[in-house]
Amino acid sequence: MGHAGAAAAAVRYLRSAGTPAAVEALPRPELRCVGADERAPVDQAEFRRALGNFATGVTVITAPPADDAHSPAGFACQSFSSLSLDPPLVAFMVGRASTTWPRIARAGAFCVNVLAADQGALCRGFAVSGADKFAGVEYDTAPVSGSPRLAGTVAWIDCTVHAVHTGGDHLIVVGRVNALGATDQDEAPLLFHRGRFL
Repeated sequence: MGHAGAAAAAVRYLRSAGTPAAVEALPRPELRCVGADERAPVDQAEFRRALGNFATGVTVITAPPADDAHSPAGFACQSFSSLSLDPPLVAFMVGRASTTWPRIARAGAFCVNVLAADQGALCRGFAVSGADKFAGVEYDTAPVSGSPRLAGTVAWIDCTVHAVHTGGDHLIVVGRVNALGATDQDEAPLLFHRGRFL
């Protein structure tokens, strides 16, 4: 299945599951792309090294149990951004090979947990695959989606899936914000820079 097919399949599933948010497959924009024969591809190691100089915040994206799942879903994510004020939208990027994304897609909702500076160990716990990521983790539920809202974070954003787009080997997930909150504004966030937490 191609990139566009993966996004379209996610949108079809969300529609069939009766997701409360308006999920639309948006038309591919007419953009002029650089042809494969126009320049040499960028070396992946150099790409990572150069972009590692851009410091990012760190989040954990969580979702309530869906279908026959007995536990919530979650993964560490540094590819998160605010997107729109009107309507209130945010976005995160997830690898197309992620085993957690299908569970979030089935739930049709998620909570973005913006980690505090002292939550590096929590982030590492959510970065592993195949483990019970919520074992020993304190959380309550976000007010609209019921997604896990992790304790001790600097902010949380409760969303429903609004749209899914393709972006190379990742999916760009757009969420419509239904509720949000922040703790003391003096609390420092967890940052990631050049392969390590700051």
